[in-house]
Amino acid sequence: MPTPSSKSHMAISLTTNFISTLSVFTIFLTLQFLSITEAQSRICRSSCGDLPIQYPFGIDDGCGSPYYRHILVCTGGQLQLRTPSGRYPVRNLSYTDPHILVTDPLMWNCIDADNFRPTRPFSLDTSTHFTLSPENDYLFFNCSESDVLVEPKPMFCERFPDQCDSTCDSSSYLCRHMPECPSALRSSSCCSYYPKATESLRLMLKHCASYTSVYWRNLGSTPAFDQAPEYGIRVDFDIPVTTRCLQCQDTAKGRGTCGFDAETQDFLCLCDKGNSTTYCNDRTSSHRRGVVAGTATAVSVAGAFGIGAGVWYLKKLRAKAPVTHGVQTNENRLF
Repeated sequence: MPTPSSKSHMAISLTTNFISTLSVFTIFLTLQFLSITEAQSRICRSSCGDLPIQYPFGIDDGCGSPYYRHILVCTGGQLQLRTPSGRYPVRNLSYTDPHILVTDPLMWNCIDADNFRPTRPFSLDTSTHFTLSPENDYLFFNCSESDVLVEPKPMFCERFPDQCDSTCDSSSYLCRHMPECPSALRSSSCCSYYPKATESLRLMLKHCASYTSVYWRNLGSTPAFDQAPEYGIRVDFDIPVTTRCLQCQDTAKGRGTCGFDAETQDFLCLCDKGNSTTYCNDRTSSHRRGVVAGTATAVSVAGAFGIGAGVWYLKKLRAKAPVTHGVQTNENRLF
């Protein structure tokens, strides 16, 4: 049968082992946190699949401009645009002519021909810096003529388009020359209409079987005379130009990456050795650690959990440790 002395030595041995394990665990968490904060600028991925990700966009929280936070998502190498109506695959992204080209799998395509599938109206969040490009044309199919004004637009509409907004043009060039499949529609009607608001598009779809979007892609240096129609939705965007971002990106000042604080959304210049409120080589600027709030928080939570577990275990040992009338001796002392 174990004696009180042997129990004391066992408790001391267990406590010593636990403290050693807790120390190693704490050191591990500290090293993990340091490794996370040492390469802040590398947290911002610069591509998704074949598409480059540059300012003002970011697919990692804290990267790019806060105006476009959580707008683009990279899943399995596929870039997607998030809008109130869903997620849409991004086919192309241009920064010189700022626009995003997305596709809607539920829109009509050449394979559908006269078979129309259920669809949904495409919409954008009006609080963002996105706008539907005027280079988009929308084609509606099998619209009810008792609810939709379907007729050929007169010639003067080309000069005064505002006077013909309520008409869905049945003589549209695109309806007569469907891109990629001129003879796809055999027994269905087609008309062209540009809805100025999401509600207008939603109302049109109540009275039409389906719709599709066609944008005019520039082929050369003279866009007005060198364009080709392609299926897709062109979304234009603004690039917020700020002095702080230009200084941050300046090679002579450290060539950082423009980002923001994930909690306050204040500007941050993301550098290899931390974050600066101005630019990487500015020694007078306050430098902060941790771009992605979730990353630093996860480490903090793990550390708190480890310390909490240690306190609980020590309390448990104290409860079981042999005590001689409240007087500690060398045999029953925990520390």
